[in-house]
Amino acid sequence: MLSLSTADLSPVDLQQYLQYAIAPRPICFASTIDKAGQVNLSPFSFFNLFSTNPPLCIFSPARRVRDNTTKHTLENILEVPECVINIVNYAMVQQVSLASTEYDKNVNEFEKAGFTMLKSELVLPPRVAEAPVQLECTVREVIGLGENPGAGNLVLAEIKKIHIRKDILDSEGKIDQAKIDLVARLGGDWYCRVTPESLFQVKKPLVSKGIGVDALPAGVRNSYVLTGNDLGMLGNIEQMPAEEEIEDIRFHPGVKEILDATIGDTINRQRELHELAHELLGRGQAADALKIVLLEIW
Repeated sequence: MLSLSTADLSPVDLQQYLQYAIAPRPICFASTIDKAGQVNLSPFSFFNLFSTNPPLCIFSPARRVRDNTTKHTLENILEVPECVINIVNYAMVQQVSLASTEYDKNVNEFEKAGFTMLKSELVLPPRVAEAPVQLECTVREVIGLGENPGAGNLVLAEIKKIHIRKDILDSEGKIDQAKIDLVARLGGDWYCRVTPESLFQVKKPLVSKGIGVDALPAGVRNSYVLTGNDLGMLGNIEQMPAEEEIEDIRFHPGVKEILDATIGDTINRQRELHELAHELLGRGQAADALKIVLLEIW
């Protein structure tokens, strides 16, 4: 493993390692305005949701690594502490990238990137009409993290109003994760797209309390077949199955076939049972998978 001390790295190298590793990052497409009424529109990937009550996002217009200058977004927010955070999806990502160009202060990135300005209801900066979600925010505080190249400036933006395009909603009026078609930043020129094919669900253990991986026998924990994800699913089961349940799994068609074919062959029997358990876990049948891996150990 490569081990690096951040103090030994240049800001450029440090930025490269961190932005490639800490990813994907959601994109804050921020519209701001200065006291003279000049609008700015710029994307930031140092961004996330940090509180629900109060509803608070934080994004960071960091000092440029190249020349230590600050960005128009930061300058505008210090003059007019308001912004709109426009959420970026795939249909607009190329225009968003264009808006990141370092145009002069008197240039309106809405016009340069071909976006439509939509009047906000509570704040002065306009919204991006093409964005699937638009968050009107007031700025609570700006926290400067340093004066060196690459130093962040944390903008604490409190969400006051949410605008959501109706075509991304499900039948219950909630945002459909498969419809919003989000994109996120990776390192360098790389992005990623959240498509229905790339989505998967992991059930949160909010009410239940899993037995934990440490409760599994060593032969299961050290399996050459089961992956870390497999062990996590097994450890998330609330309780060990009863001995009778484990014995009953012998009559599962796949299990019975393995047992009949591996009489006297302990090593291959365990491997094949674990392979079957791995297959069942991939189909969400964790309870049966646990019984199978415990079968020859119990």
